[in-house]
Amino acid sequence: MNTIPGCGWDQATFRCGRCGAQHTTTTEEDYLKAVSNHRDAHAVWDRLGTIERDGLASILRTILAAPDLIAELLALADRQTERDGR
Repeated sequence: MNTIPGCGWDQATFRCGRCGAQHTTTTEEDYLKAVSNHRDAHAVWDRLGTIERDGLASILRTILAAPDLIAELLALADRQTERDGR
């Protein structure tokens, strides 16, 4: 979606009724992305058991704190996929 400058869009805050998270955005496009991403995060989280949630959170904290690690993990995954013939 495109917003027209000067049309009155200043900012909007999304508040989740399930977990209380808040996301404030300055464009309609960013607002829609925030709502969609948050909804998708709940969908993934709801599918996981307690142990899986703890493991996923630990992994995400580790890799998101190290962008170079993310790049290496993705490269490793690509090489492994090529080796496996996928």
